[in-house]
Amino acid sequence: MQKDLSTIHQLISNLFVWPQSAKEWEPCKLSNEQVQSFRENGFLSGVKMLDEQQMDAIRKALEEIADPMHPGHHLFYEFHSNESTDPNTILFHALGAWRIAPALHDVLWNPRFVMAASQLLGNAPVRFWHDQIFWKPPKQGGVVAWHQDYSYWTRTKPIAHLTCWCALDDATLENGCLQYVSESHRWGLLPKPEIAGAFKRIEDFLDDKQKQQFQKPVFATVKAGEAIFHHSLTLHGSGANASSKPRRALVLNVFADGVVSDADEPLLEGVPIIPKGNKMEGRFFPLLFDPKNQ
Repeated sequence: MQKDLSTIHQLISNLFVWPQSAKEWEPCKLSNEQVQSFRENGFLSGVKMLDEQQMDAIRKALEEIADPMHPGHHLFYEFHSNESTDPNTILFHALGAWRIAPALHDVLWNPRFVMAASQLLGNAPVRFWHDQIFWKPPKQGGVVAWHQDYSYWTRTKPIAHLTCWCALDDATLENGCLQYVSESHRWGLLPKPEIAGAFKRIEDFLDDKQKQQFQKPVFATVKAGEAIFHHSLTLHGSGANASSKPRRALVLNVFADGVVSDADEPLLEGVPIIPKGNKMEGRFFPLLFDPKNQ
């Protein structure tokens, strides 16, 4: 029987080493300039997150759990072998891998990740929301439509959420790297488009000034092992993979400790309901990092 790793809220392998002193945490910190850039633009790219050994372990785990016959398949919150609405393209998208594979479990407790996340959330304690895998195969990898992450998370409040998109392959213009609209995190909440639907559907909901900014996206090309952090209201999307290689990414979504449920319904498939107004916590939403304890 496949063990459900959501019951374990600490590192279970030697893939990452948890720092034991303030001095050991220091290399994990973002610079003041990086934090300021995030606050101004709504995203920060090129943050070193994984080394070659860590990437190899994560890629191997992805290959294994992508098989629908994997014994831990039932532990996914969502699993889409192809979520694309275009029959000519493929977009693999899954949530819940942290429950299945040790490498994908332990990446939540990557010291570089939790420290940066805390800084970008205003030095707050960091609590886990959910993970995602996006896998665009060669030549026919589908798009991820322009969207704001929080538009899919309105069942929690207040808005104190953060996304870390980590490249497992070099992300380039050709293979569908992320694109951002700088400063769009100040636009407020926009309507929710279909995540794998028409690429620019969101444009129908923008005013004239926003449309002008939308025409000047920033292409966030990054190397494998580098991450992009973005605010949950920052408008972003990614194009098709026209290259001869796969474009894989691991996404970690977190929020500042203290966010509460805003719905009397399941927050994730198969997860017990957290009544409206109650704090998001417990087995499926573990506290990853508290700066006061380091």
